[in-house]
Formats: sequence, C-alpha cells, structure tokens
Amino acid sequence: MTKLFDIIYAGRKKFTELVDSLSVEQLNEIPEGFNNNIAWNFGHIVVSQQMLCYVRPGFTAHMDDHLIKKYQKGTKPESFILQSEIAVLKTYAFSLVDQLKEDLNNDKFKGYTTFATQFGVELTSIRDAIPYFATHDTLHLGYAMAIAKHLSITKQFSNFQHIKFSN
Repeated sequence: MTKLFDIIYAGRKKFTELVDSLSVEQLNEIPEGFNNNIAWNFGHIVVSQQMLCYVRPGFTAHMDDHLIKKYQKGTKPESFILQSEIAVLKTYAFSLVDQLKEDLNNDKFKGYTTFATQFGVELTSIRDAIPYFATHDTLHLGYAMAIAKHLSITKQFSNFQHIKFSN
C-alpha cells in the first residue's frame, strides 16, 4: 500500500502544479467540446475519494457536504469557482489522503458496504477502493491536462501565432 499512496500523492502533486500554473479564470474556462473545467475536475477528484472510500460504503465523509454536492459524480460547473474554494480543495487533496491512511492504520473500515462502480467493478473493501480512486484521479488529471493544452492552443490562435505543440 505504501507505493500506491506514493502514486496517489505524486498524481495529486502534479494536479496541484497544473492548478497553480493557471489563473482562476483559466481554471474556470470550459472550452468548446468540453462540459467541465480544470477547477471542477480538481474538486471532483477530492470529492470522489471521499465518496468511494467513505460515503458509498456507509461511513461519514471528512469534508463539507456542500462540496460533495457540488463536485460529486453527475455534476458539472454551475458557477465560477473562487480562488478561495480552490485553496480549500488543494488542502483537502492531501489532508484527506492523510486521513484515509490514518483511518486505514486504525482499522476504521470494518463493516464496509460493498457497491458496484459505474464501470461494474465491485468494491468489497477499502483495499479495493483505494486503487480505484487512484486510477480515477489520473483519469481526471488527463482531462485537466487536455483542457489546459486546449486553452494554450486557443490563446495562440487568438494571437495569430504559430501553434507549437510541446511536451
């Protein structure tokens, strides 16, 4: 599990680096062809970890309910996401994983209620949920990176500059 948590922290670090590299306006922009933005994708991974590890299997989440309702599966950005809320999400991105590790070490997941994900994968324990949310995190990091690349290309187009693709 140690390596898996290293992977989770590394992915979330990359996501926060992406968030930190953009303005709040860019984080909120929904490019043509997309139905959400980078800020929503970031909030969604934070909330999804709580949903998959705590709420769905019958435990209490460690975050504010209004954030869960705003970023859970099936939602989309409904309003401008403020820098102050993004800062809270950045804190939660790491502190909630720390809390999960502590709860795991303290064996707080007795009575985990099995459930099936949208992909039909049955999660029967916290040890199933952790790699699932880690994979989900990287999926949304990929979405966010695609949005960021699209924003960069669009900006270059609007300035009549040559499009340059760099990695």
